[in-house]
Amino acid sequence: MREFVAETTLRPADLILPMFIADGIDTPREISSMPGVNQHTFDSLKRAAHEALDAGVRCVDLFGVPTDADKDADGSQAWQEEGILNRALAALREEFGEDLLIMADTCLDEFTDHGHCGVVRQDRWGRAVVDNDATLPLYQQMAVAQADAGAHIVSPSGAMDGQVLAIREALDEAGHQDVAIMAYSAKYASAFYGPFREAVGSSLQGDRRTYQQDPANLRESLLEVQLDIDEGADFVMVKPALPYLDVLHAVAETSPVPVAAYQVSGEYAMIQAAGRNGWVDLDAVMMESLTSIRRAGADQILTYFATDAARLIGGR
Repeated sequence: MREFVAETTLRPADLILPMFIADGIDTPREISSMPGVNQHTFDSLKRAAHEALDAGVRCVDLFGVPTDADKDADGSQAWQEEGILNRALAALREEFGEDLLIMADTCLDEFTDHGHCGVVRQDRWGRAVVDNDATLPLYQQMAVAQADAGAHIVSPSGAMDGQVLAIREALDEAGHQDVAIMAYSAKYASAFYGPFREAVGSSLQGDRRTYQQDPANLRESLLEVQLDIDEGADFVMVKPALPYLDVLHAVAETSPVPVAAYQVSGEYAMIQAAGRNGWVDLDAVMMESLTSIRRAGADQILTYFATDAARLIGGR
């Protein structure tokens, strides 16, 4: 009876699995702060993607982890055909064709030697700042390279003003009118990203508060979402998810395009830690957290729990 009258439903197809492909490793490497999540080799990446698809997950989001030697100030490996992320996108597209939606993270932070999401320059007071406008052409090159490699969806996550419009124009000019854009529209300068920095081998020193949003603000996020929609975003996203359910709900109430939410590394790590210590029922808390994100208005949920949750939903 409870299932019969449930107001909120969660399906495997609502979930997106973020995955990491690392250069220079021979075996999968578990991320210590994210138990159960690996930096993958090409073989293990394909196996994990098959497991997700078999459980009913229809989309994966791929992040590249280059070697330190391949990082530079501009993150140029991001748009090289032989860059780790683009090779992995091509490998997944060849393996799955149209059976699995392949999304690519479109941001320079994994590829820059300073760890920021764009070009860093000195301002007139001698401070290092990210140059928004100088970064946009690099995002254009990166998005086109990802589409060339086989991505169905690109996901600009760098929080630069005008990034969606710039990428849409570049994709269309390159003949990729059918490649969609999932915009990280309401992306907060959050402490919940900590384990992710380990996952991608980030070189970041400091923080990204100058270009990510203040956790104290909600109306600002609604403005950023609307700007991305106006620029041509096919999906908009709220990140993180659980600490920002009010933002997610407000965005879902007004957005004319699908709304995604990202259950980020810190959220995942806390649930895993409490569950593995026996403090909470891991599976029950996992499912309750995902249901709450769906109830708040998310059409899609990016979560490292995607395969496990899908198996529970499907009774597999």
